[in-house]
Parts: sequence; C-alpha cells; structure tokens
Amino acid sequence: MSPIKKHMRGQRHSGERQAKGNHCHAILAIGVIAAWKVVPPYSAEYQLADKIQEIARFAVVNRQTEEQIRETVFKTIQDLEIPAKREDIKVTASTSKVTILVDYTVPVDILMYHVDLHFTPSSENKSLT
Repeated sequence: MSPIKKHMRGQRHSGERQAKGNHCHAILAIGVIAAWKVVPPYSAEYQLADKIQEIARFAVVNRQTEEQIRETVFKTIQDLEIPAKREDIKVTASTSKVTILVDYTVPVDILMYHVDLHFTPSSENKSLT
C-alpha cells in the first residue's frame, strides 16, 4: 500500500472518531439540560411530601381545622415555589384523623420538548387515642 493511501485511511478513522465524540458530547449536554429542568420539581415534591407528613402529624395532636391545615400547606407550597393553587389542596380533618392530598402539575420545557410532570403527595395520620 502506498504511503498516500495509508495517510488517507488514517484520516478517515480520525474523522469518524471525532464525529462519534461530538455525538457523545451532544447527548451528554442534552442529558445535563434535561436533568437541570427535571430534578428541581422532583426535589420540591419530595420536600412537600415530607412537610405534609409533619403537618398531618401535628394537626391531629393540635386539633387544627381543615382551613388552618390548608393554609399551612399552602404556605409551604409557596415557599417551595410549587405551581399549585389553594384549590389543589384537599384536607379532611376529624378528631381522630387528618388526611392531606395535593394534586398538581409542573410544566417543563426541555429544548423543543414539552412535558407535564404530575405529582400527588399525600399523608394520612391517625390519633393514637
């Protein structure tokens, strides 16, 4: 094989390797962007679910009304910057049991792709007496 053919063959493989590397970088960049957009709503939902459990636990002990519980949950939603409305919070409270359910959707745009993430954190706590 002539030296020119060997040189051309080496360039072809080098170009293919570079193209594969560019594709990997593009896929990695898209993955990072998607995570950047998707992880915060899941993190906020986890924090809300944890706080709802705490609120339900104390609401049973303190005998809070449904409206007091709803207001506490709504303040938490605002603090976490969750796009839920007061109407999305369902609360039932009796002397022995408190149930809290929040049902909301977070719209997420990843480049040209749109997805709605639907969350329904809830908690139920019963009195020990």
